[in-house]
Amino acid sequence: MRVRPISPDLLVTELAERLARTGAPGRLRVAVDGPPAAGPDVFAEALVDPLRAAGRPVLHVRAEDFLRPASVRLEHGRTNPDAYYEGWLDEPGLRREVLDPAGPDGSGRLLPSLWDADADRASRAAYVDLPPGGVVLVSGALLLGGSLPFDVTVHLVLSPAALARRTDPELRWTLPAFARYAEEVDPAAFADVVVRADDPRRPALVEAA
Repeated sequence: MRVRPISPDLLVTELAERLARTGAPGRLRVAVDGPPAAGPDVFAEALVDPLRAAGRPVLHVRAEDFLRPASVRLEHGRTNPDAYYEGWLDEPGLRREVLDPAGPDGSGRLLPSLWDADADRASRAAYVDLPPGGVVLVSGALLLGGSLPFDVTVHLVLSPAALARRTDPELRWTLPAFARYAEEVDPAAFADVVVRADDPRRPALVEAA
């Protein structure tokens, strides 16, 4: 493998160009996976305008808007890393409302958010019609290695030291979950695009030699 340093702006440009050239039956379903410290939501949002400029309709969906209700999510406490790893994300809801409708036989009628975790109630968002040829960017943590059907997977990876250093102190309890994810799933081994993001000002692309 070869690690190629790249500027943040050029990284967005290159990935947007790659996604714009990628076809898929129905709509293109893209995962932007990474811990909060890597900024997957910010990175996905940066791709929206370049993709639209390239003629691809885009919808950005945040995984944190598809969490399970607090009664289920916090059953084992608010800081349980195993529960965070195994059961915070409502994967069936994300499939039903976003990924399946964006798939080859889907209607293109997508729900941009399902649950307001702060208010602990349904978000009551309106459905959005994404036309054929559109791109749906799903950003968040722990998205890969499960049952979610993505056409392209992007993984933002941090070294354990960088992850510990850049994680908000209030979220440090999640670190064992990300260690488990790296060991059990190892998304950096199979993601279509792997970005080293130890320093957000100096990312690097991991490429086949």
